[in-house]
Amino acid sequence: MKRTAAGLPISYRLGVLSRSLAALLGGYLLASMASICITLLAPLPQVDATMTGMMLSFVFYLLAFLWCFACRSAWRAWLGVLLPSLLLALVNGFAYWMKNP
Repeated sequence: MKRTAAGLPISYRLGVLSRSLAALLGGYLLASMASICITLLAPLPQVDATMTGMMLSFVFYLLAFLWCFACRSAWRAWLGVLLPSLLLALVNGFAYWMKNP
């Protein structure tokens, strides 16, 4: 017999915990990587590019949060926020290297 608390299996509760952590931590990581990427690549003055990146980071955080609870499994939630974060980190590194050789 499975352990239950308030009628919900432990595996379900751990899945929700994992999705919540993916949304909170992974979403923050994705939003910060997107903000830096926009700041480095936007053809604007530095102040305007920074402000645009910071404002759009809230949109990326919201989309990551929605993604984590819309996908079928917690593994897909983690993969859906960590893989784009990794790609953005690579783009950020390349863009920074191109600006500051």
